Amino acid sequence: MKFFDEALIEVIAGDGGNGVASFRREKYVPRGGPDGGDGGSGGSIFAVADRNINTLIDYRYARIHRAHRGGNGRGADQYGRGADDIVLRMPVGTVITDADSGERIADLAADGARVLVAKGGKGGLGNLHFKSSTNRAPRQFTKGDAGEQRKLKLELKVLADVGLLGMPNAGKSTLIRAISAARPKVADYPFTTLAPNLGVVRTSEARSFVVADIPGLIEGAADGAGLGHRFLRHLARTRLLLHLVDLAPLDSEADPVHDARAIVKELKRYDEALFEKPRWLVLNKLDLIAENERASRVAAFVKAYRWKGPVFAITAINGEGCRELTFKIQDWLDAHPAHEAKAADAGDETTPVVVSPEPVKTRRRRTPAAEA
Repeated sequence: MKFFDEALIEVIAGDGGNGVASFRREKYVPRGGPDGGDGGSGGSIFAVADRNINTLIDYRYARIHRAHRGGNGRGADQYGRGADDIVLRMPVGTVITDADSGERIADLAADGARVLVAKGGKGGLGNLHFKSSTNRAPRQFTKGDAGEQRKLKLELKVLADVGLLGMPNAGKSTLIRAISAARPKVADYPFTTLAPNLGVVRTSEARSFVVADIPGLIEGAADGAGLGHRFLRHLARTRLLLHLVDLAPLDSEADPVHDARAIVKELKRYDEALFEKPRWLVLNKLDLIAENERASRVAAFVKAYRWKGPVFAITAINGEGCRELTFKIQDWLDAHPAHEAKAADAGDETTPVVVSPEPVKTRRRRTPAAEA
């Protein structure tokens, strides 16, 4: 299935049904009084996070979602039927934004999170509500309220613990194949990864973490160059970033230090909060360097790059050094729980989801004034 992480939809809640002006007409019951019922409420539209869905493809083709109108009230104190609500199931990690105002409505960051995106109109009042001691034969009634209508922008941010970033052909897809069961495409040309890939890395029966691989970045990505800028949002929820660098590029004129700095520069230009995330340096493709030169090549790169954080040298294609890397990652994740990462990522503008209870259709009862 093709990966879709954006969609624009329109949601239209149902209008409320109209109230009615009616009078009781029954043999041997003179002046029976008003008995017009209320209109039913219109259907509302909810969005619910579902962990069994991993793409927004359904909303690329079904763009308009309309709930039904509430039924009109009738005589003999009969109330209109309330319309059924519509539930839109979306992937966990979907951010819902009002397309016109730019207001963030919800962030469906947890499975089962439920939010009201368009409220149905309230039903109108029948004439039985307008009865009083001075108005015993009211002919007033009200029409139902209009349901909410809005255009929504849906953006999916995948949920992962660790994010991989680097230049095209740095070995990100090869690494995720080496440490997980994911099987992304691997080839000897740039941009083999066209969509984010997720892999589950299991270090023991009870310990595991999720890795996200996005298309490679190039210089100018923050301005729209290449493919990676479209998918940088998927790194926003990660707790740790692995910056992969090709230490032995096939192009003799390529400069790994320049490439590494370019990636970090684009990261900072795109999102300051993403730049501030914990980041480890992973130097890949040691198999292309003579064994007696590997240590000196790694040391020379770290010195030229002026890196003071954690450094790992691996060969992703044959798994050399990958096991040690995964266990270090697992230990770090265990020492830094997810709730700490969320507190540190306040710059991600993540807003708590407004969870709405399950809707309950209730029949409106007469008010004491109506019984007078």
